[in-house]
Amino acid sequence: MDIYKQAYRQVLAKKSRYNSWTRIRRVAKLQRLSREGLNRLEWMIHYHTHDENALATSRYFGIASKTFWKWEKRFDKDNPSSLETQSRAPKTRRHRKITSLQEERVVALRKRFLRYGKIKLALRYEMIYRETISSWQIQKVIEKYQLYYRPAKNYRTQRKRMSAEKKKRITELRLKPQSFFLFRLDTIVRHWEGQKRYILTAIDSVSKLAFAHMYTSHSSTHAADFLHRLRHLTNGKIENLQTDNGSEFHKDFEKACKNLKIPHYWSRVRTPQDNPHCERFNRTLQEEFIQLGNKFHDPEIFNQKLTEWLIEYNYFRPHQSLGYVTPMFFIQQKKTLLPMYSSCTRT
Repeated sequence: MDIYKQAYRQVLAKKSRYNSWTRIRRVAKLQRLSREGLNRLEWMIHYHTHDENALATSRYFGIASKTFWKWEKRFDKDNPSSLETQSRAPKTRRHRKITSLQEERVVALRKRFLRYGKIKLALRYEMIYRETISSWQIQKVIEKYQLYYRPAKNYRTQRKRMSAEKKKRITELRLKPQSFFLFRLDTIVRHWEGQKRYILTAIDSVSKLAFAHMYTSHSSTHAADFLHRLRHLTNGKIENLQTDNGSEFHKDFEKACKNLKIPHYWSRVRTPQDNPHCERFNRTLQEEFIQLGNKFHDPEIFNQKLTEWLIEYNYFRPHQSLGYVTPMFFIQQKKTLLPMYSSCTRT
């Protein structure tokens, strides 16, 4: 009889917990929690309804235990909005410290030297008034009084920037451990015999399948051509692309991405750590190919030699990151077949 009572109490306790979490879910919907907040709420529900096993919860949702404990400490059952991402802005912010006299001097100096940049104006100010002023302070004075050479043009430029579509940063993409999910692109600039050459490179972040091609300029048209070659190489299986913020990855390249329906993600500004695979491949290409007697400024000759080296790189060169197998062997293990490289080397 005691066994039945104990089982009945367990059922009642479980039902009570279920009703409690159902209520919390309703409150979260009323508070209009973001997608991230709702996901974190599911972490908490799973944790408290599965014997409070943090390790099992972390593995189930594919998150780090450290991340889970961070949000578990913040979680308040009576206030699900505690799971929302908090502002990371500093509590104390820098305030502009400039006197009215300095402001008047900067205005007069800017009107006198209308085509000078803020750094030149800062140096000129120090020469004339024998005191230091930062270029940031000068910039803020210029913005305040709209002291531009062409105010109307500057206004149009600012409006265009504000209305431009916001770039999707690579940190927004949730990476998956599968081939062709993300190809990372970059550009190598080389100077040979007084001429500039641009080598566009691409590498798959999982299988390490790589491709490269030389061009005589870094225009977006050439970058779009490179994308079509890369897509042909992968038999149209590219799911996402990542590039830096270079001019070659705008305009025609963006149009090509939209036409091919390939999402384009951008690295953060001045953050090479966002694209480590391509940075490493660029170094390998320069050390194992270019520096070993392949400094040809003629794109046709260079691309012919480069194609041969890429076949060696993808088919025969063991990769430490893949357990000393080749990229093609790794891909074939995953049952993903690719066509052979195109022999076309025209730019």
